[in-house]
Amino acid sequence: MTAKGAIAELDLGVPNNVLLAGFGLTNQDVAKALLERGHTVTAFDDKPDDSLRGITNDLNIALIETPAELDKCLDNVDFVVPTPGLNENHPLIADAQRHRLALVSEFDLAAHWDKRPILAITGTNGKTTVVELATLALTLSGVTAVAAGNNDLPLVAAINRRDAEVFVVEASSFRLAHCRQFTPQVATWLNFAPDHLDVHRDLASYERAKSQIWRNLRENSVCVANALDPLVMTYVRADRQNVTFAGAHADWRVEQGHLTGPQGPFTEVADLWRSFPHDIEAALAVAASVTPLGASLQAVAAACRQFSALPHRIKPVGEIDGSIYYDDSKSTTPHATLAALRGFGEVVLIAGGRNKGIDLAAMTSGANGIAAVVAIGEAASEIAQAFGPTHHVEIATDMTDAVSRARNLAKGNVPVLFSPGCASFDWYENYRERGKDFIRVVGAQR
Repeated sequence: MTAKGAIAELDLGVPNNVLLAGFGLTNQDVAKALLERGHTVTAFDDKPDDSLRGITNDLNIALIETPAELDKCLDNVDFVVPTPGLNENHPLIADAQRHRLALVSEFDLAAHWDKRPILAITGTNGKTTVVELATLALTLSGVTAVAAGNNDLPLVAAINRRDAEVFVVEASSFRLAHCRQFTPQVATWLNFAPDHLDVHRDLASYERAKSQIWRNLRENSVCVANALDPLVMTYVRADRQNVTFAGAHADWRVEQGHLTGPQGPFTEVADLWRSFPHDIEAALAVAASVTPLGASLQAVAAACRQFSALPHRIKPVGEIDGSIYYDDSKSTTPHATLAALRGFGEVVLIAGGRNKGIDLAAMTSGANGIAAVVAIGEAASEIAQAFGPTHHVEIATDMTDAVSRARNLAKGNVPVLFSPGCASFDWYENYRERGKDFIRVVGAQR
């Protein structure tokens, strides 16, 4: 039997009763978009505070704060919009299923309301860089492109930009998990590695969420896949146009120091904004993704020259005793740390934080160039256990202690890489605050 709120049966042209499960920034914009279109909205949040109460009052919507209110509300709801990052084991998910209600992503709502082309980017790591670089390449081609999704501009708010010709959407697993009608014109899957196991039920659930990016593509849609990632390649759809990047035999690849596509070379590796291995892959992914949407290779090449590495992504932030210190606080998975390590020879690594349910021993597969390790945060003992058998490891009590220990270990001739491989939520509010604190401490010890 079809759920009463199944997305296929929803008519968003008539008023619906909608429950927002969680009321963070994304669902606040979802609420505004639904209200503007005549729907009735109710919000639920596990941790309501005066700020959320003030926002719901301003929007004139109810904020549910007790289980009894929630159960009563679900009897009169047409569908539920989960906030991105709502734990898949949250009781509200089971309650919605018990009431036979569809879980609808903000991406699905946007797909109902707006039909302009979308370039969607997913992957465990590198999404934001590829989104920003792709947006720049399209802009330099004369296409009005707007970056949205897993940033400060949800897609349901971005579609209010009437001048936009293409939306470049950062598609996290949290947003993709509940998608049923999201149909990008170009859908790019960068890579896959364990992540967010503190939110998804298990690794298989995380994998399913990522694969949603290719589930509902139109006949003329384009799948862009990383040829070097075997799991990504298993999901490539034979019934759609497929384009690959990275690897010697990919459609977009490196040949003799040049980035090359089906039409031949378009720029030199030496001309990229930076040439770490994952930067080269990002540039190839962008070229493969934007050219089907009308971007020129000249514009892609120009974007690759003009682009600047985003904050907290392997950026040099200071020199102490001859050692360069690099901030890679955005690294929140072992996969991201391994990508960073690929760009270095010998290095002192500072790693740790809050583990997201991932085996941190995966970091050791890239440990050939690691001179020593400084472990931080809640996962310090796990980092020490992973690296201890083969490397000198020291555990730091705070960021100042971590930089001091790294300084002693680097001895003025080895770079120091702060690439935590874990979330920041033990010591910090987010990876940005963590990165800024690392920069502050490095500056103080110079």
